[in-house]
Parts: sequence; C-alpha cells; structure tokens
Amino acid sequence: MPANVMHIIALSESPWGAWLRCSETQLYHINEPAQGLFIAESPNVIERAMNAGYMPVSFLIDTGFYTPQVQSLCLRNPEIPVFLADTSVLNSVKGMHLTRGVLCAMCRREQPYSGGMLRNMHRIVLLENIMNPTNLGAVFRSAAALGMDAVLLTSGCTDPLYRRAARVSMGTVFQIPWAYLPEAPDASEAIRMLRGLGFQSAAMALCDDSVSIDDAELRAAERLVIVLGTEGEGLAPETIAACDWTVRIPMLHGVDSLNVAAASAVAFWELRKR
Repeated sequence: MPANVMHIIALSESPWGAWLRCSETQLYHINEPAQGLFIAESPNVIERAMNAGYMPVSFLIDTGFYTPQVQSLCLRNPEIPVFLADTSVLNSVKGMHLTRGVLCAMCRREQPYSGGMLRNMHRIVLLENIMNPTNLGAVFRSAAALGMDAVLLTSGCTDPLYRRAARVSMGTVFQIPWAYLPEAPDASEAIRMLRGLGFQSAAMALCDDSVSIDDAELRAAERLVIVLGTEGEGLAPETIAACDWTVRIPMLHGVDSLNVAAASAVAFWELRKR
C-alpha cells in the first residue's frame, strides 16, 4: 500500500473528524483570508474537479470503495494523504450513509466574473436566488449537457460547490464556466448589462404576455440569456420587466408549471444554439 494511504479506526485520527463537523459555510471560510475548502463526493465528481485544476487536500474512502479508479485518483497526487475507514466508522457520522464511499477535501479557487468571459458565447444562463442545492446541481447538469455556454448566479443562489449541488450535477459544475455576478447588480441590472454585450434575454415565467418556447423569433436569437428564478416565487417582477421576452412552456392536464430543474432542461433544449 502506498505510504500516503492510512487505515483509520476513528475519524479523530485524521483531519476529517473536524471537517465533517464543519458546516459548508464554515469550510468556505476555514482558510481566510485564503480560499476555503469544499467536499467533493464520488469518484466521477472528484475526477472532474481534478481535471478542471482543483487541488485535493486529502481523501476519506470507505475501504469497500477503494477501487482501481479511486486508486488512480489518489496516485495523481501521491503526496496527498489518503484515509481509509470501514463502513461502520463512516456510519458513525450523521449523514455519511448518503455518500458514495469516497470524499475528497479540495481547495476552492476564485470564480471571477468578467464580460470578457462571455465574448464568444451564444447561450448563457442567469439564475436568480435558486437556493436548493439539488435544483442548482440539476440545472448545471442540464446546462452542460444541452449546449449552454456558461451559468451566471445572483448572490442569493446557493454555492455550486456545495457537496450536494456538485454531486447532483455529476461534476458538471467543474466543466461549464460559471461565476457570481458582481456585488452591485441584481438580476434586472445584470440583464441590462448583458444587453450591452449583445445578449437578448428570455425570462422563464408565467405571465399573460408570455410567448411559447417554440416562438421562431426567440429561437433564432443570435445571443440569448435564459433567466430562471427561485423555487416557489419565481422571478422578481423587475427581472421579468427587464427581459426581452417572457417565455412559457405549454402544459397539459391542468399543470401550470414545472420544477425549476425540469423547466431548465426543456428550455435549454428548445433554445439551444442551432
């Protein structure tokens, strides 16, 4: 067994005991003023994070999941400590039964926004105050799979690197460019800012003046930002008013709307750049 691999019988024997007792917000700030940490879960998510240049700090692995794939990930950074533990040890921590057997603490890095990052893009996503990590992860997965070029988030959105968000996204949060908007603009101001970069905008919302998602002019837009709002309340009225179109997905059987994650998949497929 490589020298950096250690079998532990209690989490107190490694930094993981402290890290698992930290909230995600505490991990975010743990190294201030330097960037904090996040926890990546499952081999595929960890591999995509590493491929995107995120640096691991240490691994925590259920011995039953120490597969050749996982071993190859550990060997990519042979100086990084790898802690192996039996399932019973991991199950002693509340919530650990939800994992897929492999956790990796990783260093965060800056995700700065700049208009230049959008220069050659044609389809971007703007998320307003989406707080549910599962929904956010699902939106990212659809965005990556269905041809979106980038995701922008207001400050009210949950963190794409939160463990559940990254896991639900299947690691696509590490594959598609994303950034929080600068501190000043809210979503309506961001839409006006993006208009200055040549983007038209489509608000996904239920309004009397909505156009159908298969509207020919909408689908033909050269550069388009698709705007999605928070669970329950949807987009703010001022955000809708700032957009060029308000867009609806036709529904049957008296259903009036879809979950934001499901709606995003439909919108991204229908409005992708052809």
